[in-house]
Parts: sequence; C-alpha cells; structure tokens
Amino acid sequence: MAGPDLDTLSGLMDEAKCFALVRRHRWPDGVRCPACGSGAVIRDGRDGTQPQRQRYRCKGCAGRFDDLTGTVLAGHHQPLQVWVLCLYFMGLNLSNRQIAAELGLGASDVQAVTEALRGGLAAKVPPVRLAGEVEIDEVHVVAGHKGQAAAVAKRGGSAGAAA
Repeated sequence: MAGPDLDTLSGLMDEAKCFALVRRHRWPDGVRCPACGSGAVIRDGRDGTQPQRQRYRCKGCAGRFDDLTGTVLAGHHQPLQVWVLCLYFMGLNLSNRQIAAELGLGASDVQAVTEALRGGLAAKVPPVRLAGEVEIDEVHVVAGHKGQAAAVAKRGGSAGAAA
C-alpha cells in the first residue's frame, strides 16, 4: 500500500507526511543502519522538537540515528516540509526566485536549499563506465594558432595553413 497521497502537492503539506515520504523512499525494503548497514534496527523514540522524526537504534553496532541521518536533509534549520516542497518545485523546473515566492522564503535561503539538494542528487549518480566498442559523432579540431605554425604542425595540422 502506497499510503496517503504523498506524491502530490497536497500530500506534502504537513511535516508528518514529508517524514513518511522520506522513510518510504530512503528505506523501501526496511530501515537499515547508515553506519554498518545492519537491518537489525529497533525504534528508539522520537525527536523532542520534531515528533514526526523517528529515532532508531542498531542492534549490530549500537549506533543511534534518525530518519534524516546521513542525508543532505540533516542538520539544517528549515523544516523538512520546505526541503520536500523545494525538491517538488525543482522537478517542475521552477526558478529559485519562483520557489522563493511559492514558499515565502528569501532568495538566499532557497539558493542554499537548492544547492544542497542538487549536490546530494549529484552525489548519488553512478560514474559512467564505457565498455566494448565506443563511437563518437564529432571531433574537436583546433583551427589555428595564428602566428604559431610550429604548434599546429606538432599537433597534426599543416604548417602552411596557419599563416
């Protein structure tokens, strides 16, 4: 069961639903310790200032963590709802200025949030590995080095063409 309407804008309008969304996407196969990777995890209370934020304790390494530990969303002063809505608006290709207007925030706050989100998303992109036969469409050729015919000749160009 997907749960309440978490993938629409109306489903992101309160903090509890935003934490449920993070949990669902972060741990689709069950909560795992971010330190050791163990699935032997128990719930260990809730955050005092954010009651929707579940705390956990790992039976494997005895570490404590919560819903946001080890993510780009941890350790910031903006509520999780702002981060999730900002990500939603980024997906709609809104500019930072438009996002700031929608969320009632300053441009510098939105800039900081979008930079952190983009950095977190880029960190998750696996490196590209080419294998087998690789073809390319275009080749970049330097057209000249005016007055430096010898440099062009060394790189495979003709010395007479650079005059």
